[in-house]
Amino acid sequence: MNPDTRSFALGSYTSHVVFYDSVSPLSISNASLVVCDTHTEHIVETCGGAAHAPRIVLTPGESEKSMPVLESILRTAVEHGLSRGDTILGLGGGVVTDLVGFAASVYMRGCRLVLAPTSLLAMVDAAFGGKTGVNFAGYKNMVGTFYPAAEVHVAPSVLASLPEREYRSGLGETIKNALLGDEDLLGLLEREQEAVSARSPQVLREVIQRGLLVKCGIVEQDLTETGIRAFLNLGHTFAHALESVAGFGTWTHGEAVAWGTAKAARLGELLGITPLAYRTRIERLFSDYGFRLHAEASHERLIEAMWHDKKLKDGRLYFVVQSGVGQTQLVPVEPETVREVLRD
Repeated sequence: MNPDTRSFALGSYTSHVVFYDSVSPLSISNASLVVCDTHTEHIVETCGGAAHAPRIVLTPGESEKSMPVLESILRTAVEHGLSRGDTILGLGGGVVTDLVGFAASVYMRGCRLVLAPTSLLAMVDAAFGGKTGVNFAGYKNMVGTFYPAAEVHVAPSVLASLPEREYRSGLGETIKNALLGDEDLLGLLEREQEAVSARSPQVLREVIQRGLLVKCGIVEQDLTETGIRAFLNLGHTFAHALESVAGFGTWTHGEAVAWGTAKAARLGELLGITPLAYRTRIERLFSDYGFRLHAEASHERLIEAMWHDKKLKDGRLYFVVQSGVGQTQLVPVEPETVREVLRD
C-alpha cells in the first residue's frame, strides 16, 4: 500500500505528512545529516538512503534537550559542509524532534527539515506544527522557534519496539487531542481500550491518524499560537510545572499531560465551566489507561513554575478549560483557585 500524504499550509510553510500503512517500514532517501538516539539508531539502518548520511547519536532522555547538545548538532552541520538547501533528518521521539527542529530553524537561518517520529507522543503531537525548542534555566521549552518540517513521516510499524511506558505516554497526548475535537476518536479510545493497549495495527493506525489530524486542523489555522492553537495546551500549564518541579524525566510528558488535563477538568468544574459528568469521563479514561492522577509535589513550587510558563500573559495565569468535547476556552485564573485544585 502506498503511503497516504496530506499537505498542510502553515503560514508561509507547507508541511507534508506521510502516513504509512500499519506494517510498512520508513522510507526516506534525502538526508544530509541524521540525528537519532541509541534507542532509534537501528531504525535509521532500515529506512532507505538516509542510512548512508552522517549521523549524530544522542543519549535518550530529556537532559539532551539542551543548549550544549544544540550547539553540537550545529557544529557537526558546519563540519560536514551542510548548506541551506541540505536536509537535517530528526528520527526519534519528542526530544529529538524538538531539538532537531530548533537546530534546523537556526542553521543558516533555516535549512530543510524532515522529521520521522518514532514514539506515539511524537507522532500525534511533537513532530507536527513547527514548535521547536530546548529546556533552559530549569524550565521546559524556554528557548525555541516556530519552524514546520517540510515532511513528517509517520510509520506505526516503528512503535512495535517502543517501551510500554513511552507508548502509554503517547496515549496521554492522544486522549487530549481527542478531547479537543474528535468525539469519534474519544469513543474509539473508550471502546477499544484492549486493542489500543495491545497496539493492534489496524486500530493503532486510525488512532494515530485521527489524533494527529486534530492537531493539524488547529495548527493550520494558527501557526504561531496567537489564537486557538493555545487550546493544544490543555493540561500543559499544570503538566510543565510538574515536569519542572519533579525533575525532567521523573514523569514522562504524556503522564504529566494526563495528570494536568485531569486537573484542568477539576479547575473548569470549580469555575462553573466543566460539567461534573465530563470531568468524570476524562478522569475515568485516563485511569483506565493506567495514568496516575495524584502527584506528590509542593503546591507552591508548582505555582512558582507556572509563573515561568509561556502561557503567562499580562501578569496573569491563563488555563485551557472545556465544557465538552471540542468546546474549549482560555481563561485567566487566580493563584488561590489553582491552589484549591492542587489541594484536591
